[in-house]
Amino acid sequence: MNRVVVGSVLIAVGAFLVVLAPLVRFQVAPALMSAAGDQYGISKLRATGAQYFSVADGKVLTADLDIIVTTRGDVKEASGDRVVWDEFTAVNDVTHGKPGIDFTERRSAFDKRSGVGLNCCGVSIDKEPVELQGQIYKFPFDVEKKSYMVFNSTAGKAFEAKFVGEEQVGGLNTYKFEQVVPETETQTLTAPAAWFDMGESGDVQLDRVYSGTNTFWIEPTTGAPVRQEQQRDEVLKSDDGVERSKAFVATAKMTDDTVDGLVKDAREGKSQIELIRVTLPVVLGVVGVVLFVAGLLLTLRGRRTS
Repeated sequence: MNRVVVGSVLIAVGAFLVVLAPLVRFQVAPALMSAAGDQYGISKLRATGAQYFSVADGKVLTADLDIIVTTRGDVKEASGDRVVWDEFTAVNDVTHGKPGIDFTERRSAFDKRSGVGLNCCGVSIDKEPVELQGQIYKFPFDVEKKSYMVFNSTAGKAFEAKFVGEEQVGGLNTYKFEQVVPETETQTLTAPAAWFDMGESGDVQLDRVYSGTNTFWIEPTTGAPVRQEQQRDEVLKSDDGVERSKAFVATAKMTDDTVDGLVKDAREGKSQIELIRVTLPVVLGVVGVVLFVAGLLLTLRGRRTS
């Protein structure tokens, strides 16, 4: 095969790689950056010295709590840019040996790239329909240093999460966001008046009022949370607005093992994104230019020889 033919092949391949490089960067990379439809994960949190009202005991108990959150993707409902995740949370009283003091279920749909909630597919909290708003589970890829609306499943609404700074978590740089939830009525329940020393016989109605501060540590490239802390203050109030009892007061923090696992996943995700968005396009571009120039030189030399 003469130089002209070889040179022409190299020029063609080089030109193809040069054109392919920006396509990988701007089209292939965004297409591959998405939350998993087949998600499965278990996160564990710990709340030390928490207070909660025990219906079985008719009073407030102080205890260390283990909180286990299991998340599973509904593959059949994942379609296009949509993913659907089901979540089950179990709270266990470690101090008094009381497993399952509280259970909650949550079904969420969200855009697999932006992380914004979608209202479809039977989204609900404890089987009750809910309107999703803001970020669900994750922040968007390429997180900015600004405020985001983040859905709070306890209040059933989205509240602003403000960017408050950068912080290292497990050697990984993260953006830290803080969300303050004002007092929000979440439930009206009926309970014996004697439990709350209200001086009445029979039952009384009480409102469960929730407020709290949630802190998120987010890996900015992937938008994935690597650490979370929840400060919850839930109380029971009578119709006159007087607080009658604590309902659930705790500061829940992710365990070290859970944080380590999330950091590992975020680091791997970040590396994959950088590979397809930076490293691979650069390599393709450089190799393409080299082949193109080499082919051009071979072609010119071949023609001169002829």
